[in-house]
Amino acid sequence: MTTFTSLGISSPLRAALQIMSITNPTEVQSACIPPILLGVDCIGNAKTGSGKTIAFALPILQKLLVDPYGIFALVLTPTRELAFQIAEQFAVLGGSVNVRTAVVVGGMDMMAQALELDGRPHVVIATPGRMVDHLKSTSGGWDLSRVKFLVLDEADRLLTPTFSAELAHIFGALPKERQTCLFTATLTESIETLAEAPPRPGKMKPFVHRMKEGIETVSTLKQHYILVPSHVREAYLFRLLCNPPESTIHLRRGPPEPQKKGSSRKSFAKKGAKKSSSSQEEEIVQPPPTIIFCSRTKSAAYLTLLLKTLGVRSTSLHSRLTQRERLSSLQLFKASVVPVLVSTDVGARGLDIPDVALVVNWDLPDEPEEYTHRVGRTARAGKGGVAISFVTERDEERVLKIEKRINTRLEEMTMNEDKVLEKLNTVSTAKRVANMELYASDFGKREEVNRMKRG
Repeated sequence: MTTFTSLGISSPLRAALQIMSITNPTEVQSACIPPILLGVDCIGNAKTGSGKTIAFALPILQKLLVDPYGIFALVLTPTRELAFQIAEQFAVLGGSVNVRTAVVVGGMDMMAQALELDGRPHVVIATPGRMVDHLKSTSGGWDLSRVKFLVLDEADRLLTPTFSAELAHIFGALPKERQTCLFTATLTESIETLAEAPPRPGKMKPFVHRMKEGIETVSTLKQHYILVPSHVREAYLFRLLCNPPESTIHLRRGPPEPQKKGSSRKSFAKKGAKKSSSSQEEEIVQPPPTIIFCSRTKSAAYLTLLLKTLGVRSTSLHSRLTQRERLSSLQLFKASVVPVLVSTDVGARGLDIPDVALVVNWDLPDEPEEYTHRVGRTARAGKGGVAISFVTERDEERVLKIEKRINTRLEEMTMNEDKVLEKLNTVSTAKRVANMELYASDFGKREEVNRMKRG
């Protein structure tokens, strides 16, 4: 049996893995760690939740222990939240050997980031746009000329026209002799082209690890759809959250006990459990940890207000929030202060949140690969999970594309319509309240301003 010892991982790093309760390497780790340690470029393709971050973090840290200097490795990711999560894993794995990391993403104070970079951390985890901003504005206190490792995490997203200009600028600042690693749950044509391209003189072709199975979702994930008339989706969602699948009920968790009377957690719980007057007398039994995915930021903001009005503790994650608000929402969800996270696709990739019981697709994504990333937030690391997609009269083509992509038929789930409609008046009142609050916040106006800026 393959072990981290047989892979050549040193005892300080193995001790850190034990702290994380990781005892044996996954398939992608067993395959990719040895060639990376040998200095070979690597392309790692594996399902979400299979430990891709550790597959590149361990060999980077192992090499860093031999020759420590900064900036040793640059890890690029498409989303800010994923950058912070990768930094956490590096911090835990490298904590005992004093590895210094820096997170360089948009939405945070650029001056503070510049000071961190001047300190030459060993590992920089960045989004491409903010990294380019720093490269253009640096006064010469640091550069990327000695970077040993470049990692593109969620490489399928990074190797698209959206990031091409930023990546070109970053590649121009990196040494040609660096080691490059690409990790992704989705093999795209651009990645396959890189895998098959002839190497530069003196370089070996990259090692490529592909998923053995043709199915992009794990076998422990139960995938369902519910046929829902679009005008009463909210009533179905409320019924589902109050009566989740039986296999997820054991994962229900209460919020942490407040430390003192009147503490901030207690006040947040009150604020997050706001109820409409028609449901004041009922105490809502909170759902197990659930992520609800929406395609639009306005939908995410609206659903969060709706659920709070109905007494379901929830928080949101989308691009119209400040970075501090986004990190706060994630922390509240991770700490079980709120059981429901309403997110756009900024939360679909890479986020590793233990014990997410249920993923709900409020609306189906246009691209089927985004579905695989969304549902990959549950059933991670061998655990079970449930994904439920709301399918309206407009979604037939999307469902067919998804089923073709994952090579699996979604199983229909039925809900008792009479039970759903029992709360229709309550939900309708909550819809009006949520829409009024959204209107009062000028959310739509801010959306229009941002669209004009992008245009």
